[in-house]
Order: sequence, then C-alpha cells, then structure tokens
Amino acid sequence: MDRVLGYCALLWCLLLNHAVAETLESRQIAHRTERVYAIPAGALLDALKQFSQQAGIDLIYDPVLLEDIKTQGLDGKFDVASGLHFLLIGTGYRFVEQADGFEIIAAQASAGREISGSQTGEKVTVLPTIQISASDTGSYAATSSVTATKTNTLLRDVPQSITVVTEELIKDQAIQSLGDAVRYVPGVGVSQGEGNRDALVFRGNRSTGDFFVDGIRDDVAFFRDLYNIERIEVLKGANGMIFGRGGSGGVVNRVTKQANWNPVREFSFQGGSFNRKRMTGDFGHAFNDKVAFRVNGLFEDSGSFRDGVVMRRRGVSPTVTIKPTDRTKVVMNMERFHDDRTADRGIPSDSNLNRPVDVKRSQFFGDPKRSHSDAEVLSFNALIEHRFDSGVTLSNRTNYAQYDKFYQNIFSRSPALDNRVFLGAYNDATDRENVFNQTNLLYSVDTGPISHTLLAGVEIGQQITSNVRQTGFFNNDPRGISFPVPLSSPVTDVPIAFITRPADADNRSVVDITSLYIQDQIELLPQLQAIAGVRYDLFEVDFRKRNGDTTQINTTDHLISPRFGLIFKPIEPLSIYASYSQAYVPRAGDQLTGIIVTRATLKPEKFTTYEAGIKWDIYPDLALTGAVYRLDRTNVISPTSDFGGSSFLAGEQRTEGIEIGLSGRVTQSLSVMGGYAYQDGEITSATEEAEKGATIAELPRNTFSMWSRYDFTPRIGAAVGVIYRSSMFAAVDNTVRIPDFTRVDAALFAQFTRRVRGQINIENIFDTHYFASVHNNNNITPGSPVAVRATLIANF
Repeated sequence: MDRVLGYCALLWCLLLNHAVAETLESRQIAHRTERVYAIPAGALLDALKQFSQQAGIDLIYDPVLLEDIKTQGLDGKFDVASGLHFLLIGTGYRFVEQADGFEIIAAQASAGREISGSQTGEKVTVLPTIQISASDTGSYAATSSVTATKTNTLLRDVPQSITVVTEELIKDQAIQSLGDAVRYVPGVGVSQGEGNRDALVFRGNRSTGDFFVDGIRDDVAFFRDLYNIERIEVLKGANGMIFGRGGSGGVVNRVTKQANWNPVREFSFQGGSFNRKRMTGDFGHAFNDKVAFRVNGLFEDSGSFRDGVVMRRRGVSPTVTIKPTDRTKVVMNMERFHDDRTADRGIPSDSNLNRPVDVKRSQFFGDPKRSHSDAEVLSFNALIEHRFDSGVTLSNRTNYAQYDKFYQNIFSRSPALDNRVFLGAYNDATDRENVFNQTNLLYSVDTGPISHTLLAGVEIGQQITSNVRQTGFFNNDPRGISFPVPLSSPVTDVPIAFITRPADADNRSVVDITSLYIQDQIELLPQLQAIAGVRYDLFEVDFRKRNGDTTQINTTDHLISPRFGLIFKPIEPLSIYASYSQAYVPRAGDQLTGIIVTRATLKPEKFTTYEAGIKWDIYPDLALTGAVYRLDRTNVISPTSDFGGSSFLAGEQRTEGIEIGLSGRVTQSLSVMGGYAYQDGEITSATEEAEKGATIAELPRNTFSMWSRYDFTPRIGAAVGVIYRSSMFAAVDNTVRIPDFTRVDAALFAQFTRRVRGQINIENIFDTHYFASVHNNNNITPGSPVAVRATLIANF
C-alpha cells in the first residue's frame, strides 16, 4: 500500500464544521452580492438553468430561440448582473431586469414584444417566453457527461449508449438503490446478488464489480444507498478505455453531491408498508466565497413483505469544496456507511414444472434469524483541479476505502421435489483495502480547420483482500452439508456448525494496477467528429490460498483496450454514430471467492463491442436515443445452476440487441423516462453446464418500461410507471424459466407550501404476482405486493 500512497499528491483532511445560514437579505442587496460560479462551457439553456439556481433568481426566456446557442461558461466571482452579462457574451443575447425576474432577449431587441427587421423595417413578433424559477426542480433529461470521455461532452456527441438517471427522477420515484435506479433503463436488468450485494445484468452480462463513484472504482460487493448521490450514469458496452479493469457489458457511475455555493437545508421523512421508516438530511453552507461545506446523512430501519427480513442503514457523508483561486478547485469528501440486513436468497424452483415453486410471496426458506449480511464502509476522496493560462487543465483524484463485510445464509440449494427441499448454509467474511489515484491532463488545440480535445492520463491503484468462507454442517454432522425440510414448513432452527474446509476460500490477494491512456476527440468537420483512444493496463496479482494445500500464484497481464467512434451530425440536434471498443476483466477480489483458483481461471475475460446508433434532441429538454449492438465475451465465469456461491468457467458467449430510450419533457407539464430493449444472447462454446447455443441466463428477450409524470398545476402532479419483462432462464442450463410480468407503479406529488412538499409512491398498484430477480435455479426473489411509501420533504 505504501508504494501507491507515495504517488498520491494530496494531503487527506476533513473539515467537519456546521454553521447556520444567515437570513436572506432584500432582493436589491442579493443582486449586488457576489457569488462564486462554476458553470462549464456548453449549451446556453443548460447554463441559464444552473445560473438561475446558483444565483437564486428567476430567468425569463424562449427556449426555442436559444436551442442551439452556446456559451463560454462562467467561472469565478460575480454579482448577478456581471455574471449574467459574462454568460451571454458572444451569444447575441442580453438581459433586461423585469419585475418578476431577468428577461433574456436578442441583443438588438427592446424590452417590448416587437422589434424592427434590420433589412425591411417590418415588425417581427417575438415568440412567447417562459419563466424558469430558481426553484426549478430540473429534468428527466441530461445533456452532457464527464464520465463517458473524462471531458465535459454533450451526450449526443458520445458514440455510445448512455442513460442518465437524474436527480429529479431519483426524487420522483423515491429511488434508494441501484436496483431501483435501473428499472427504467433499457438493456440493464437486476440480479439477486445472493441477497447481500448489488448485482446488475448489462446486456446479458452479470456484474457485481462494474460500479464507480465520481469515475473511480468502487469495488466491493454490498448494497449501495443513494442518499448522497446527485445522479446515476449507466454506460453500456465495453468501457475499458475509460475505466480499465471492468467496464465490460456496462458500468454504473454514481455522481456524488458536492459542496457548492447554493444554500441547501433539507430533511426528508419516509414511512410506508412493511414497517418502512427512513430519514435523510442534506445541509450545505458557504462560509465565504472560497470555502463551502455540505453534509448528507441517512438513517433507515425497515421491514419487508418477506417473513423475518429486516434492513437497517445509517450513513454520513461530509464534503468540503475550496476555491483558492478562480482557476483552482479542491474537493474533499468522506463517507461512513453501514448496512445491516437479512440475507434473503428467495425461493427454489419446482423440479416438475421447471418454474418457481408455488408458495406465498412472504415464505422464507432457511432461517432468517441466522441469515444476515453486515457491511461497513469507510472511504476518503479528494479532487484537485487547476486550469493553467496555457489552456491545459490538470486534475488529480484519489480514493482510499476500507470495506469490512460479513454475510451468512441458510438457503435452498435444491429444487422442490416430493414436497421437500434441501437447505445449505455457509458464511463469508471479506476485508478489503483499496487505494486509487488518477491524474488527467486535458488540452484543446486546433490544427488548421480540425479541432482536437486531447486527454492523457495515468491511474495507479492497489487492492488488498482477505477472504474466508465457511461451510455449514447441519446438526454438527460432518456429512450434513444438506438438510431436508418440508415444503410446507421450510424454516429450520437445527444447530449448524460452520467450518472452513480445504475446498473453501481462505485467501489473500494483492492486486497492483498501473494504467496509461490517451484520447483525442476530433472535430473533422462541423458535421463530422471522431473519438479515438487506447489504454494500457499492467495488472499484477499475488494470490495466496492459506488452507488445505496452500497455493501461491503470481500473474501479470499486459492489457490493451482500444476505443474508436465516428459521429455524423446532419443537423446539430441529431447524431448518427458507430463505435468499436474492447475491455478486459482480470480476476480479482470477489471473483476469486467462489471458484477454484488456477492459472486458467486467472486468465482475464475479454469483451468486444460493436455498436451503431442515433441520438436526437427533439427539444433541448427531450432526448430520443437508439442503438444496435453486438457484444462478444470470452473466458466467462458463470455461477453454477443450483448451488449458491460457486462459479465455473463457461467458455464464450454473444449478445446482440436493440435499445430505444426516451427521456425529458414532452411538454412543460409532461415528463417521461423509459425505453425498450430487444436482446438475444447465446453460449457460443459448450461448457460443463451449458450446451453450445444455450440461451444466456437472466436475459429476457423483450423489456419495456416507461415512467410518465404530469403536473396538473404548479402544486399538484401525478405519475404512472409501467414495467414489462418477458420470460427468461434462471441459469445457463436453461432448465428453469422465470415467467414474464407487467408491473404498474404510480405516484402523487403535492407542494404544500414554498418549503414543504410531499409525495406518495405506490409500487405494483395492481398487486401483480411476479419474480423480481434470480441468482440461479433455486435462488429466486419474488416481487413485492402492493407497497405504499409516503415522503415528506421540508426545506428551511
């Protein structure tokens, strides 16, 4: 660990100090008050929304007229008038102060409703304007992302399928987990994760490790909460050039809430079905024009529709942002998070019907009192960013994290046969220490008529993992790794002894990573752009097995991950793209806990993606996307069909599909988010558990989802969500089929006062009996019956 820490250029520190914001002054004084702004160059519409929120003012303008206008951005300390003037430089627009806000008009226009034509003297009618309030809640559509290219790039200029779950959507759907967040993301499914961790299926590829936070690997298996998250970015396809190890079928990047100069003071209280109780807080304060502080907190104590299943969470995440100069920014953050819950492995299948067994949705198999998962997370993050006079931007981000996780489960390990089921048991303890440091250099330059945005970076990291697994023996019998129980009463309280056998994991691994990458975003013509990049990863593993026949294996992988894409824009709001990319997943961390480790199993998985698509910003706030792709995967590790916690080498597989997505505002009152995905995947080489041509597990052929919110008045709104998933196989042996389902959700929204709002979310409003996720043929999670959650949010 010392070798890596020596590269970290930042001094870790945390400022924990809370102050109460002073009473707001009069409007005239507020307009003269200088604030620090950090608004990137890009679309003027996006910049005006950010300025309105940061300045606390109302802006009036016609979005149609400003649709394709760009701005140089705003970075520094300004009063309202100076900042707005600077933001509009070079746009052909100016502002006029009105009684109800600042109106944006054409530079040659008067404040009236008509202007004279410059050539003919005829009257030109100015289109109706709209007013954007400083309290505007945002949109379901995002226009740009830093994650996909490590540069601030419009989403329509990225040759890749990307779905962004915005802060407004997170609030409207009361999203609290990654599983909930991707329900309306086409091409992404939810896996069970054995009841103790996040697990998603990207285009037919299950992953528990492709999770990132602010672009840095967040690599441990636990259930993440979103109390301190601003938005979620889902990138599909191979992402090796940007993310290195992982980035296979797709990745999820969480963007954290950062301290800024917008005052934030918010409490939320939630209660609902199955004894749900949850409370969050978000407080932000600017000490002066150089230092801002923010802290997010969480407490939850909830039950479940599943018998004996409970969940307790608590977390705190303070952040400090420092701007010593207009060109330098330092952000420091830490998080302490604890998740304690019942490890619920669901229900088994019926061996006669080859489908989930017919029992009550609440029925637990095993013993909920002795099935528990406990995760403790402590992380520190720091970012320093500086813009030089030469135009070069240097950024350095460091993440250090400690994870302590233990889970134990007593679960069904066989299908139901002759009215009985066999149970199994094991526990698993993991201690992990991660440190990653990433440095990027960004520079824009023109070579004749061709524009370049150049990126060069280096990433180093180390991951140290200790893992011990114990098998449960029922009635303390050395032969009792299975225990039969009647289907009518599948919960047992017989004594169980947990012992580490020679075949169980008792491992320690040290992974060292050194990466170099370069990328060029090229504007060949105004209508033609290209992205070309390549990444080199040096991946070294020192693996030691400490029980039975002790084993030590050292491997070194030299991995090259290229990426190339072309974007053609016949008109500015429309992009047509094609791309090629590769990624590798070397074995490390949790992948080594459930498989017999040899040099063959340590060989990296390889992912190759071919993709073409279209992105159309129908309106500035409404985006339609479509993609067609093929994803090839080799040297696959797949979970066994029946037994929990074990994996095997599954050869090669291919997934092909089509995705269509729609997000944003259709009208000022109607917002939508969702899409459709067609996926076809098969095993392309025979394995010990799957024949060649077998269908990939957890891959429904068709999925459709759409969430729509309509605001009847500025104070009252409602939403309806529909989720459809066609049938799929639970495992690669294609024995157990999970039925299709359609689920309908709903929500009501009310703004009671300027500072207090409330909402009611109803999940599965028609009480559909369905199965939400699986891990294998005998770990199948039933979907929730009707569940109601009421949330009250207070700002002060």
